[in-house]
Amino acid sequence: MTGELTVDIRDIGELTPEDRAQWSAWQAADPDLASPYFRVEFAEIAARIGFGCKLAIFRRDGVPAGYFPYQRRGGTVLPIAAPMNDYHGVIGPRDIRPSLYETAYLLDGARFSVNGWVGLAPGITPNESFRTTIPDEGGYDAWYAGRRAAYGKYFKDKERARRSMETEFGEVQVRMGVRDPVMLDELIRLKSEQYRRTNRHDIFACGWTRDLLHALMAAEHPDFGASMAVLTAGGQVAAIEYSLHAGKRYHFWFPAYVPSLARCSPGILLSMETIRMGSEQGYRDFDYGFGGEAYKRYFCDTVQPVAEATVFRHGLSETMGRAAASLMSLAGEERGRRLRQSVRRRWNVIEACEPTATGRLRGVAQAASAALAKANGRAKTAS
Repeated sequence: MTGELTVDIRDIGELTPEDRAQWSAWQAADPDLASPYFRVEFAEIAARIGFGCKLAIFRRDGVPAGYFPYQRRGGTVLPIAAPMNDYHGVIGPRDIRPSLYETAYLLDGARFSVNGWVGLAPGITPNESFRTTIPDEGGYDAWYAGRRAAYGKYFKDKERARRSMETEFGEVQVRMGVRDPVMLDELIRLKSEQYRRTNRHDIFACGWTRDLLHALMAAEHPDFGASMAVLTAGGQVAAIEYSLHAGKRYHFWFPAYVPSLARCSPGILLSMETIRMGSEQGYRDFDYGFGGEAYKRYFCDTVQPVAEATVFRHGLSETMGRAAASLMSLAGEERGRRLRQSVRRRWNVIEACEPTATGRLRGVAQAASAALAKANGRAKTAS
């Protein structure tokens, strides 16, 4: 891509009405930017809650070329609200907006780290994000008939699980559009327990991430917002899912279920009912984000490529490359690749969550302790 590219850095609160209108027009014109994470409302709310948030306004040969909201953690540049941001990229016209590498270069951090980049990212093998697309003709019934024909055993099992839940616990009911702060706190409690149980960094322990979910849910904007869907059995909560939505896009975000009911698949049942009820409300794309969870293949019929990458400032990349090569030689190439990816993802989450060096060091220490305990457990099992 040619042309002189420049950047102007501002506070997001300094957006003018003309900026907001331009942002919204660019976002609405590009189907690749349909996710609620690209909405100007998301960036403005995240900037009020988060730390170190800024807005890059790009121009190519003097022509406006895009907006990119971001945050800094020390010398690292991350998308705004990371790790609470499943999609990110420059909001601007496709033919002139900056690529991933141009963005990284102009923002001039020691590291530029993304995990759901939408846009030009030369040389990077993309990941896949997954969506359920409901047809206008036939709606949910037509979609479900197609899924059931393709994966009959899976969906018959889920229908059976629902009948079993009703027999054992009572009537199964689902509510959408729930905006109850107490229910949200319960979801966060369940997620935090899950993170600890699976030795993952608790992204809600830092505080601001919890505040962001509450602020998004409390915000009142036309055609943009956040809410929960709740599944109860016999009047007792079995599963909760927090989602972000805008236009016809409904983004599943934070699911949680009561562990003692796992055998009944309450989370899957909640997703199925959310798709059915949401499609009746006019939603057409139900987005699961990127990731390889096995259940997604049963639901999803649309794939969008996204890039996961860390771009290093010149000099640091060579050092990291040598360290990576050593790791691969010690662990074997394929295992070393997976290990590096896991370590990088864990570090990115810790770094994004924790605005202070002390918090980041504490997070690293906890992650190292969990990894050591896991390794010791494997060693005992092997012996």
